[in-house]
Amino acid sequence: MNVPDAEEAVAAAFREEWGQVVATLIRVTGDWDLAEECAQDAFAQALDRWRRDGVPRRPGAWLTTTARNRALDVLRREAVGAAKLREAAVLARDEGPHDPEYEGDDSGVQDDRLRLIFTCCHPALPIEARVALTLRTLAGLTTPEIARAFLVPEATMAQRLVRAKKKIRNAGIPYRVPPAHLLPERTTGVLGVVYLLFNEGYAATSGADLVRTNLCAEAIRLARVLARLMPDEPETLGLLALLLLHDARRHTRVDAGGELVTLEEQDRAAWDRVEIDEGATLLETALRRGSPGPYQIQAAIAACHATAATAEDTDWADIAGLYGELARFVPSAVVRLNRAVAVGMSAGPDAGLAMVAELEREGDLDGYHLLPATRADLLRRSGRTAEAATAYERALELVENEAERRFLEKRLAECRTV
Repeated sequence: MNVPDAEEAVAAAFREEWGQVVATLIRVTGDWDLAEECAQDAFAQALDRWRRDGVPRRPGAWLTTTARNRALDVLRREAVGAAKLREAAVLARDEGPHDPEYEGDDSGVQDDRLRLIFTCCHPALPIEARVALTLRTLAGLTTPEIARAFLVPEATMAQRLVRAKKKIRNAGIPYRVPPAHLLPERTTGVLGVVYLLFNEGYAATSGADLVRTNLCAEAIRLARVLARLMPDEPETLGLLALLLLHDARRHTRVDAGGELVTLEEQDRAAWDRVEIDEGATLLETALRRGSPGPYQIQAAIAACHATAATAEDTDWADIAGLYGELARFVPSAVVRLNRAVAVGMSAGPDAGLAMVAELEREGDLDGYHLLPATRADLLRRSGRTAEAATAYERALELVENEAERRFLEKRLAECRTV
């Protein structure tokens, strides 16, 4: 096998198998750092061995066996504890000989990954730690990569990861899927972490770039894992559908110069029809379960946009109704702001402005740049450009993302020249 083929095989195995390998080793050893170290060593060995011997028929089994053997060696050498060693030995005996092509049942690897997701997203951990730990252990991102993604110093992210692992160890957070009566609540938390990760990639809160492709890709990959592991959970399917329907137009959200392109101005012919079709199919499957939830409703809203042939064909009245349903599940001011946009597009700018004014009086969105930005857009559409300019100025005081800032400055300039 030539070197490029081996490197591609290892890269593909890393994307598909990293989380499973690490999850298995954490269960065996109870040591998160050792698990990651031995997994890294296994992938390094794979690059050398697969160049020489070819890619094994079951790369995941090869990597798991190699990493487990490495962990056993470390435990023996450091005499970490007889109990851990016995547990690892039992696993090795039960799973069969240390043969890269061993055909034994490895279904427990998938169960381990599900356990790992729930452990990373335990409610005892702060939300930023849940996201970082999920990226590190399940997606295999390095600490510098995670730090860059969230615009924090590498040392800060390293400390965050250390604290999260220490919290899991010291608090005795169980490495398992929670019992049935806690599953709905905990599943919501897990899905929320993946959704938060995608949102940060799709519309970065700060920095130079509006879209961070790597975060979007990792979120979709994790959503696919959850959909495979929990195929009977409609909200899991709804989340994956939502991410795919949004991701389908990701490439058209900025132009070649990195400038923001609004939904109505995007080139719909360039939207990814494969992702749209898959998302729509997943949504239909989820809705047939008869148990609607916030991710399914948001996916339905995204489908309204994705399936409209032109911006003018968008069924804004339907979208406004869906946002009304979403508010029953998620009674947040942000949802109401989005509904105000839809109402403004379907019933006229004045109707949307009345809803925005109510949100301004309540004050829950003070400091949120999209509140004055929404007011500015509705005023612009109604022809009240002087008032729109004032609202755009307020939005510019609050925005942190540079691509959004340039877009708002462009709109402000347009209003001032009318």
